[in-house]
Amino acid sequence: MASVHESLYFNPMMTNGVVHANVFGIKDWVTPYKISVLALLYEMTASKIPLPERRRLNKLILPLQQGPDLTLGQFLKTVEECCPQTAYAVKRRLREMADGELRDMEYFFSILPTPFTAFDTEAYKTSVVGLFMRHMLLAYNKLSFSQVYKLYKSLQQYYHSHYAKRTDGQVGLPALIADDSDMDLTSTEDTVGDRIDKEELDTPLHENDNAPSKGPLSQKQAEYFLARQAYLLKNDENKALKPAALQEELNNMLKFNPDFAEAHYLNYLNSMRVQDIFLSAHSLLHYFDRLILSGNEGKSNGDEGYGRSLRYAALNLASLHCRFGHYQQADLALQEAIRIAQESNDHVCLQHCLSWLYTLEQMKGSDSAVLTEDSVKMAAHFCLPYLASLGIQSLVQQGATQGKTAHKLMDALKDTDILHWKHSLSELIEISLAQTTSIWRMYGKSTMALQQAQLLLNMSSLEPVNFGVQQNNTEAFTVALCHLAELHAEQGLYSAVSEILQHLKEQFPPHTQHAKLWMLCDLKIQFERHMNEGKYYLAEPLITAMSALNKTEGLYRKAQVLKALNRTTEAYSILQRLQVHCEKAKCTEIVIRVMLSTAELHWESSGFFTALPLLLQALALARQHHLQCLASEAMLHLAFTQLMLGVPKQALSVLHEAIEPILAHGSVMDKGRALLLTARQAGNFPHTLSPTQILISLFIHPVVSFLSVDLNVVVLAVDTLNEAAAYFCKLNCKERLRDIHYLQAQLHHALGQTSKRNKSAMLFRLLDQELQSPAPPVYMRL
Repeated sequence: MASVHESLYFNPMMTNGVVHANVFGIKDWVTPYKISVLALLYEMTASKIPLPERRRLNKLILPLQQGPDLTLGQFLKTVEECCPQTAYAVKRRLREMADGELRDMEYFFSILPTPFTAFDTEAYKTSVVGLFMRHMLLAYNKLSFSQVYKLYKSLQQYYHSHYAKRTDGQVGLPALIADDSDMDLTSTEDTVGDRIDKEELDTPLHENDNAPSKGPLSQKQAEYFLARQAYLLKNDENKALKPAALQEELNNMLKFNPDFAEAHYLNYLNSMRVQDIFLSAHSLLHYFDRLILSGNEGKSNGDEGYGRSLRYAALNLASLHCRFGHYQQADLALQEAIRIAQESNDHVCLQHCLSWLYTLEQMKGSDSAVLTEDSVKMAAHFCLPYLASLGIQSLVQQGATQGKTAHKLMDALKDTDILHWKHSLSELIEISLAQTTSIWRMYGKSTMALQQAQLLLNMSSLEPVNFGVQQNNTEAFTVALCHLAELHAEQGLYSAVSEILQHLKEQFPPHTQHAKLWMLCDLKIQFERHMNEGKYYLAEPLITAMSALNKTEGLYRKAQVLKALNRTTEAYSILQRLQVHCEKAKCTEIVIRVMLSTAELHWESSGFFTALPLLLQALALARQHHLQCLASEAMLHLAFTQLMLGVPKQALSVLHEAIEPILAHGSVMDKGRALLLTARQAGNFPHTLSPTQILISLFIHPVVSFLSVDLNVVVLAVDTLNEAAAYFCKLNCKERLRDIHYLQAQLHHALGQTSKRNKSAMLFRLLDQELQSPAPPVYMRL
């Protein structure tokens, strides 16, 4: 099931991923890199550039202005990729200043277009280009003569270090960076700043943005860096800095300003990626401490700003403990947030607390329907559509696990979708589609699940697409792609499965928070494939990795392997413990599968009478919860059991009811088993019955007499076995193919088709030699 409650971190200092760095306190300066950007802007305004190239250059303006300083090689390479002619002009302009005299740099600043008069170019006063030029001109005019000279020497070093590195193969001297008192907008003293050496790799712009810097950033550079990383962590974690590199950059930033609150919050988000409990809690508390100490909220809201930070700090701490499964600590933090919010009469914070309260109860395994309904009503009363929709989606998830009918759940989701589109809640639209996919999949409607998953993947996001993000890397997308992979695996399309999983691995690397979803999906697909192929020695090692991600799934798969290896006692013990656990946890699907596996264990000891009550109980439970796929599988088991008990008429009736949904929505394995069972049941019925009914009991025993059976029915049985063989070939299920060839040889013998009989017998013999395992009696296995 798709998670209906995403991580709800309410941060009053972040809006759409933009962090406002209002306490950094480092001012902007004129650097050789900024002169290079000025040269680029001048060439853009002074020359005629083709429209496509101009558009590409316009997209570079803000990243070049707001990003960290680049080396000359990085800068020229970035510009050259967009417009080679402009890059050559910029290089020539910089060479004139670096190889010339101080007056050449003075001349360049004098010919820059004035933002107040340049109405016909991009440099007019309200444009991005004009504002940047005006800012740099003001900064340059504030410099004293010695500061101008130092800037000129820094420009020479910045230019020549690049070519020295290219010609000599050695890293040239780094560019000089003026400190805050050297070249800011207010300093008029003639002081000499300290030189900060830094070594930068010659990488493209987008890689350089993700490269940790070694010196202090300006306020705008810090704001740009934090905004970019926060946005990427929210929407496309794969494109953000790696956790270690981001941690190094944040440590460097906090070294120059330990009270930078927003850097602590980003540090908290980064620690969450690697499940670092201590550092994430430490950074979160430091964020709110610095926020209160800065006094920003208190100045605008009085004492309310202080209290607001405290209650949201407690709420965020509760959500953090929920994420790590510390339910007791989460409950204490949540009660503290509720108490402070009630004292301040903050209804919005109380609603967030209530939403986390019912989420916490769900995580504990308690029934939280009443709390959820109250949350939905109060959220609607206070006009909080996001929380109201989350509550409805949570109620839908609870209803699905409790056995509510599909049409009621879909009606509720339809009402929430109207709310989502009305308020442009794209994140909740994605969750709704992923949840619909999971519900249809749970109910056994594979076609509808496939349609909803495709709808989600082809939906254009309502989020503003920034920083080259193509699609959101949310849990909803992970769930939809995992469903697609499993649906393709059920049909034996393993090449498509590998492509989907490869995309998941690229889009959600192992260090991302949703990676464990596709990891578990990949392990389950590999396990089922090895089991179908009879390679139990390859399936067994996967159990350990699966148990690390999901203990229930790991135990169930371990029982399957033990059953396949004929270690019946151990498998039965595990299945009994697993059934008790899942009944307490209300995992209905696993309970039904455990019952079916237990019934198969009874078959092996010919205990068909003891298997019958288990199968009836599993069928009743599946029908009660409207699980059509599991109900069909239970009926398939029931038909086989009834056949073995000598009541083929009842088996025929059950099989007729089960085979249609299996052929429509079932997996390839289920289709093959159903057709194999149909062919095995043909014969031994009077001629007054219909051909389909006569088809039901041909192979009750390995050797039968075909004297009372219509030859047309036998031919129909052969065709049915051929169709079943086609399904098993997709899965490379050689054990099942061996059974089919055995039955086909007997049918061809009954029809007097000697050549076909010999061919089927030869195929059976070859598979029997290849498998090197004793074939169980055909009539003892479904």
